[in-house]
Amino acid sequence: MITVALPKGALLKDSIELFKNIGLDFSAFLDPSNRQLQIADPTNTAKALLVRTHDVPVYVEYGQAQLGVAGYDVLREKNPQVANLIDLKFGSCRMSVAVPANSGYLRSIDLPPNGRVASKFVNCAKEYFRGLDLPVEIVPLYGSVELGPITGMSEAIVDLVSTGKTLRENGLVEIDVLYESTARLIGHPLSYRLNYEGLNELVEKIRNC
Repeated sequence: MITVALPKGALLKDSIELFKNIGLDFSAFLDPSNRQLQIADPTNTAKALLVRTHDVPVYVEYGQAQLGVAGYDVLREKNPQVANLIDLKFGSCRMSVAVPANSGYLRSIDLPPNGRVASKFVNCAKEYFRGLDLPVEIVPLYGSVELGPITGMSEAIVDLVSTGKTLRENGLVEIDVLYESTARLIGHPLSYRLNYEGLNELVEKIRNC
């Protein structure tokens, strides 16, 4: 039986709709009274795990799930050993550098050398500023990174932006975009190569739906 790792949060509803379109129903995860973290499709041909977004690639890489849905941002940050199979075209957002609106910084390169940048995407931030040849200290924060500049702990943040509403409400503005991100279908490489339980046919159904 094929196992699918589904992400909690913003991507869940679209992910469930995606699999429903090919005949696999995991909509029980949308029931607020449901506390199960693993469910089987009513046809009993596949099961799904409900996991944190950043954990989806881990379950797929280690083979506990043969397929998963993860944001490109997560894949860039973690660089897992998984097969990036399909751009699913939903969950669009961007990884951006943001600063206080009154800071005077117009581009990332304007930030002071050895300044501080807060981010939960530590590896992406390091790679970006290394590419600019601008030495900065990346401060790892895993809650509301907007508080970094607000409290004066950092000059800037690197974070995901969708509508930009949270930035505006906290007096921040985007000054650069690192990359665009969408949801991706990922697979366990060996299972995909061996066509475990007809995995390749399932992927093609998703590709064509």
